[in-house]
Parts: sequence; structure tokens; C-alpha cells
Amino acid sequence: MRVAFDSRPASDPRGIGRYTRCLLDALRETGDGHEVVEAHRPRGVDVFHTPWIDGALVRSAVPQVVTVHDLVPLKRRAEYLRTGLRFRLRYLAVTRADRIIVPTHAVADDVVAHLGVDAERIAVIGEAPAHAFRPRPAHEVERATARHGIRGDYLIWVGGLQVPDPRKRVAELAAVPRELPLVLVGPASRWARDLPGVVLAGRVDDDELAALDAGARALVFGSDEEGFGLPPVEALACGTPVVACAVPGVSEVLEGRATLVEPDDLAGLVRAAQEATRPAPDPPPFTWQDAARATWRVYGSAG
Repeated sequence: MRVAFDSRPASDPRGIGRYTRCLLDALRETGDGHEVVEAHRPRGVDVFHTPWIDGALVRSAVPQVVTVHDLVPLKRRAEYLRTGLRFRLRYLAVTRADRIIVPTHAVADDVVAHLGVDAERIAVIGEAPAHAFRPRPAHEVERATARHGIRGDYLIWVGGLQVPDPRKRVAELAAVPRELPLVLVGPASRWARDLPGVVLAGRVDDDELAALDAGARALVFGSDEEGFGLPPVEALACGTPVVACAVPGVSEVLEGRATLVEPDDLAGLVRAAQEATRPAPDPPPFTWQDAARATWRVYGSAG
């Protein structure tokens, strides 16, 4: 089997980039004689897989597999008006895909409810921490924290800060009174630089992010909607406790592995994070190799 894989989002610093990079590497490791080529126009292949909705084709010459990470712009049109308009044609393309991959059953339910897709065409395949996310020795933690002027205990948040995302609620989280510093990790634009009382670490490489995760008292995850929630899984892999909002996708992934609070209680989220203690539970045992093997099975059923 020869598969065309749309690798264009691999450079994205957000979770979609992580998904693309890690899955592509794992597909090549587990191909067992099958071939993956990087292309967003499927020619001379048996299956086309786009790991983001922007790459979905309304008409594909070969069976098409699309990964849908969430349907937030469709479910919350008033908050994501511009994005929702851009995705209108893409959602049509998703409904025509031969198979759809989603990260959680929560997203599968949304695809059925909002796009009218038969559940039989949907495959739930989870995500996993990259190899870099593991407990780090004290000297690596000290080097990373010193680089950003961090002293003592701190809380960490990880994600994209290029534009305000209503569901992430970063500004609201930053405004909650707390005793420990809040370190925001991720590429940031001007609006994030105006947030009071936070440490902006900016975009860092995986080793530095793992060290910052490993040194934190806890990772706080204040999103009121997520398809999966990769930063908490990565933090757990580094041995760091996680406190998150109890929303369907996150609860499905983290149940029993994190402290979950009600979405309307950001003060409780911060309070629980400041009270967090180690050892943290292990992350889910799922690996990118497991994800790749499951994805190969989807390819086989799409043709």
C-alpha cells in the first residue's frame, strides 16, 4: 500500500503539528513494507490521509482519510465566526471522506451529531507523548528555569498564544489570584505580552519544554472544551501532576490520572494546582506506535 500523507501542518507549534510529526514518524516505523509519501495532492497512491481539516478534499481521486481533532468552530459559531466560515467547505469534505479519525469518543459523538456521519466510518485513535517527554534530572530543570528567570515552585500552562482562543481562557486563568508564578509556554503575540503577572517562556524546543514541565508544581489546563488535550498527557509523562477542567474530551483521556474541577471554577483549578503533590500518576499507556498501527488498519479499510 502506498499512502499520501499531507505533512504541511508539521511545522505548526501547536498540537496539530505534534500530531503530524509524531504520527508520520511512527507510520514509517510500523509500515511493514507499506510506503508513506508526503503529498497533499494524491497521485499514484492507494490512500490519501490529511491530518488536519484544512487539507480535506471535496473530491479525491483515491480513498481519503481525514483526522478531525475537534469541532469547536462548528459548535461555537459565535466565538469562532471567521474560522467557521473558512471551514465550511472543509466540513463538507469531511462528510465525504471514506474514513474519519478522531482522538476521543467525545469527538466521535460530535462528528455524528454535527456532521451527520455514520459512526461506522469513524475510528477513535488516541494520541501520546513524544519521546522527549520524560522525567528530567535536576540540572536540566535548573538550566531551563534559570533561562526564564523562574525561581522556586511554579505552575505551567502550555499552548499557542498567537491569538486569543476563547476556549483556552488564558486571560481569565492569568487573572485568578494565586501564590505561585504562572509560566505560559508557547509562541506568543502582543496580546499575551500584556497579560499581568505571568512569565512568558515563548516557543521552546521539546527538551526544554520537558524540563519546564518536570520542574513545575503542576500543569494547569483551563480549557472549557478540548478534543483530546495533549499538554496534560505530556506533563504526566514528565512526572508532573495535572489539574484540568472536567470537560468530555479531557475527562475521557485523564480520568483517574488528574485532578478534574468544574469548568466554571478557575479559582478552584488554581487552588488544586497549588496544592498538588507528587508522585503524579503515569500517563495513559498508549504510544505513537500504537496510534500508527491503528491508523494503518484504517488505511486498509478505506481502500
